[in-house]
Amino acid sequence: MIPDPVPASPPPDAAGGPLLLPAADTLLLQVDHPSAEACRAELATFAELESSPEHVHTYRLSDLGLWNARAAGVTPAQVTDTLLRWCAGPVPHAVLRSVADTMDRFGRVIIEGGAVGREMIGGNAIGGGAIDSSPGEAVLAVRTDDEALLDQLVLDPTVGALLGPRLDPITAALDPAHRGRLKQRLVELRWPADDRAALSPGAGLTIALDASLELRPYQRQAVDSWLPSGNGVVVLPCGAGKTVTAIAAAAAVGANTLVLVTGDASLQQWHRELTRFTTLDPELIGCYSARSKQLRPVTIATYNVLTTKKDGRLRHAALMEQGDWGLVVYDEVHLLPSAVFGLTAGIQARRRLGVTATLIREDGRQGDVFSLIGPKRFDVPWRDLELQGWLAPATCTEVRVVPSDAERLAHARAAVRDKPRVAATVGAKAELVGRLLARHPGEPALVIGTYLDGLGPVAEALGAPLVTGATPSAQRLVWFDQLRNGELDVLVVSKVANFSLDLPEVSVAVQVSGTFGSRQEEAQRLGRILRPKADGRQAHFYTLVARDTVEQEYAQRRQRFLAEQGYAYEIIDGHEL
Repeated sequence: MIPDPVPASPPPDAAGGPLLLPAADTLLLQVDHPSAEACRAELATFAELESSPEHVHTYRLSDLGLWNARAAGVTPAQVTDTLLRWCAGPVPHAVLRSVADTMDRFGRVIIEGGAVGREMIGGNAIGGGAIDSSPGEAVLAVRTDDEALLDQLVLDPTVGALLGPRLDPITAALDPAHRGRLKQRLVELRWPADDRAALSPGAGLTIALDASLELRPYQRQAVDSWLPSGNGVVVLPCGAGKTVTAIAAAAAVGANTLVLVTGDASLQQWHRELTRFTTLDPELIGCYSARSKQLRPVTIATYNVLTTKKDGRLRHAALMEQGDWGLVVYDEVHLLPSAVFGLTAGIQARRRLGVTATLIREDGRQGDVFSLIGPKRFDVPWRDLELQGWLAPATCTEVRVVPSDAERLAHARAAVRDKPRVAATVGAKAELVGRLLARHPGEPALVIGTYLDGLGPVAEALGAPLVTGATPSAQRLVWFDQLRNGELDVLVVSKVANFSLDLPEVSVAVQVSGTFGSRQEEAQRLGRILRPKADGRQAHFYTLVARDTVEQEYAQRRQRFLAEQGYAYEIIDGHEL
């Protein structure tokens, strides 16, 4: 436990700071306040943005947010100092104590051992050598910081069934097969485990980085932050080189590596980057998907192939145990399918690295990422990288589109499940896309959407190719290459292009429809255009929103994550273009 927080030296405007505290777990940031940006940057390290209307943004203090901050090196004293310095009024002692107590729960339960023999658990025999293990037998133990806590945990039926015999008053044995499930349950009980148990080295493999690759400072810092634990998540903005960072981590580990990706486009990108940025013989890199089953020392596999079932069973689940992996990389970890969580629970002795632009999961399973992949080990604000020149500066604009009378009536009469589609296909959007692109002549652009019946008219009006899930992978790659090298000025894409699409020179994106209120999708789509441009061009991200429809509500929800990163949306009417 930390001592009672002592107020730090307040900023000049502390008496009227930008932060309000209407409830114990709720923070309100007054966006127009002169100190709002400085306050926001500190809040982003431990609080989650819940809503972002024009003048006041609402943040929530959640268990996972505070535990991730703690695992990433943020101390309770730093969090309480932020609250004390920026709140406009006094902060109740109970709130400060709750924050400190919640953060201090991480690390009070430790999983250790995993090496061969009893003498290697935690560096010494637990309880004076109370474990009777045979030579060559892996041993795990769960240690708490006091006897009462272990007593409390054992009373839970699930924990009690997963733990082995008591080794001493504060320690119990743990079957390695139960490691993942125990960590999941401990998160549910609000006692997150700090997993320090030894990890399997895997089969050794030299993965040397190509001499042409010079890691950026934040990429090196990300690898250095993750490597000591060998588990956890690195959060980097789209366009900041998440793939290169993961490759550098694999090189640091030096072992057989399994990379799990979202689809064929991601698989091809990873193969291209591994070939380009390492000295690996291409014969050592395999692709494992619906079309190819190459099991090599470095294997790139799709989530889809892992979750493919036959006769009710996962056909390729054994892939997670094959290859003697020293590292498993989860690309776009926020999209990890539920079935892969189950497989991951069984490989907790492997090093695990998740990479993503956002830890947000719309299915609410952030706790499973925390417990099974690991806590957040590194995060960097998007705006920081923009100011350092690693990301293109971007403007975000919401364009309000007025539906026709017939379209308004159709939306009003539509069933709830059909309203998003009706709003997404408002006819005026096709014309507005053309007018927006005319603002940026000669600049390569993406038009992105979710509903194909809305994208078709846009592609036809622009005379541009349309990429959908039905487009053969080979044809997709041709069009992506043509846009990349300037043979195409504009490409219309469905949500198949949300992830792992590397188009460095694209500087304009127009979003005509989205998937409900998905914050992760909004972040990924902006990320498609954030790579720095050779000529220093700014990136422009437009979102078309049908006025007085469900799209307005969804737009506000979708923009929350980017608002948390410091991006502000200008709202204009379509008739102003």
